Amino acid sequence: GTVYLVGAGPGDPDLLTLRAARLIGNATLIVHDGLVDPAILAMARADAELVSVAKQRSRHSMKQEAINSLLVAEALGGRDVVRLKGGDPFIFGRGGEELDACREAGVPCQVVPGISAAIGGGASAGLPLTHRDHASIVSFVPGQCKSLSEQNWAGLAGAGRTLVIYMGLATAHEIAEKLMRDGLSPQTPVAVIEGATRPVQRVLRSLLADLGDLGTGENAKS
Repeated sequence: GTVYLVGAGPGDPDLLTLRAARLIGNATLIVHDGLVDPAILAMARADAELVSVAKQRSRHSMKQEAINSLLVAEALGGRDVVRLKGGDPFIFGRGGEELDACREAGVPCQVVPGISAAIGGGASAGLPLTHRDHASIVSFVPGQCKSLSEQNWAGLAGAGRTLVIYMGLATAHEIAEKLMRDGLSPQTPVAVIEGATRPVQRVLRSLLADLGDLGTGENAKS
């Protein structure tokens, strides 16, 4: 069988690529993340087997090594597998690790890109990531990682630059302190996008100095 690493986009089913929609609709086995919107999973055929490998902060239903093994085992057993991932498989989606596992096992693997959360969120919130008058550089960083405090983010944000932080709500206080410590002005404007592209989307705007309290005060969800 073949493993298809499919980007499900930021949430809105209308933002799926045509190929992603076809694969979802034809699949008999879909291994999906928790970030995939239920409306997208509802596009699967009635007899499709849906396997959730949802990850949450500090709690994974299945470790990455086990996910890799599952994909490989099912494909070696003769089944095509749609590995459905929120956003784009290669933007903080561990798609590269799954691709490597398939290649090492001799399993055919195809990547179907999706609209990333950053692209979809920025567009739906009316916040261009680049703008001829304001920003010509964009950086993507994860807000949750083991080496967060040791990373040097100096120069990633500020005049002429846009910094997009994925999954940063839980560590917002640490992120704000880190950016200011690395030289960014406390008065730098920030925005938190919740539920990007979905009907429940909210955009919270503030300044960097107040970022840590923004999510808590507005009861935001990651």
